[in-house]
Amino acid sequence: MHRERVSENVFWFQSEVYAQVTAGVIVGPQWAVVIDTLALPEETLGMREFIEHELGVQVRYVINTHYHADHTWGNCFFPGATVIGHAKCRDWLIEFGIPSLEGARKQDPNLRQVKIVPPHMTFASGELTMRVGKKNLVFSQTFGHSGDGISVLVEEDRVLFAGDAFMPLPYIVDGDVDDMLNSVKRIGRMGLENIIQGHGDIILRGEIDAAVKENLNYLNNIKKAVKSAGKRKNVDEYLETIHIEDCGKSRVHLGGLAITLHERNLRALYRQMHGE
Repeated sequence: MHRERVSENVFWFQSEVYAQVTAGVIVGPQWAVVIDTLALPEETLGMREFIEHELGVQVRYVINTHYHADHTWGNCFFPGATVIGHAKCRDWLIEFGIPSLEGARKQDPNLRQVKIVPPHMTFASGELTMRVGKKNLVFSQTFGHSGDGISVLVEEDRVLFAGDAFMPLPYIVDGDVDDMLNSVKRIGRMGLENIIQGHGDIILRGEIDAAVKENLNYLNNIKKAVKSAGKRKNVDEYLETIHIEDCGKSRVHLGGLAITLHERNLRALYRQMHGE
């Protein structure tokens, strides 16, 4: 697990095992707030050990940016903490997370100690704010990757924990391409110092404009390409010709997972646009 200090009392963690998934912590004088958990129990427990033993505080709150397993299944390793998320995050963790975990346990015995802990506190519109020491956190909705996505802004530092609304390759299979476009545009207007992506490395201030432009370009390119696919007889063959590089992204992102994610994006977008 990689770890880095982003700013005073703000830390970032990145998995070395699963898809470069990230998490964070904001530390106050007496307690800390965790933003997302990592995919595997040992990495989440390692994050908790660092917070409790190196930083010397207990975790009072865990924020889930969305309901997907790699961001939420570690909630249970922060006993006593209040979990916060979007109202749909709670609903979908109960509806989809519990049966998904039951199936995953049969494949991976390391998940036997995991249990689903849905958000205790939710919001469904507007913004939510929280004060942690000298830091003001602002939670707002950033849909697109999923319909329950939220991001967390550390207001004083202009650091945004964007969840999967911002990734090296936008991923819309469980979301909506237009919602994603709106979220990325909004993030680009926020005047940020850093973007903490849900997967991948930290985006620094001098890189933000280019990263926003690249993600918008990719999303618009796949929309255009998939729209034309509806006029063709053999759709599957045509979608295979829409290469990731032609849409403005590199196949090396996320350790090579980008190609698979791109192919899934095209098929999901075809279903959304053409209903098949």
